Amino acid sequence: MANHKSAIKRARQNELRHLRNKSVKTRVKSIVKDVRSSIRETSAQDMTIKLNTAQSAIDKASKKGVIHKRTAARKISRLTKLANSSSS
Repeated sequence: MANHKSAIKRARQNELRHLRNKSVKTRVKSIVKDVRSSIRETSAQDMTIKLNTAQSAIDKASKKGVIHKRTAARKISRLTKLANSSSS
């Protein structure tokens, strides 16, 4: 356990950030999983809506610093590529 006042505060902040980051990452993972699983059976219009939702969630996670901006770009790119290949 931390001994200094500043170290105690830093530990408390890290715990809060850890919980916040964990929930954001879990949300991104579940949305991406939903998009990937629904690629075959949904229509193009529904796929576009789900893809936009996933892109929004990934961008928000990137903006908050939970995931790196290049990781976010790569995830969005791969999902878009997958959706486009399935629709054609």
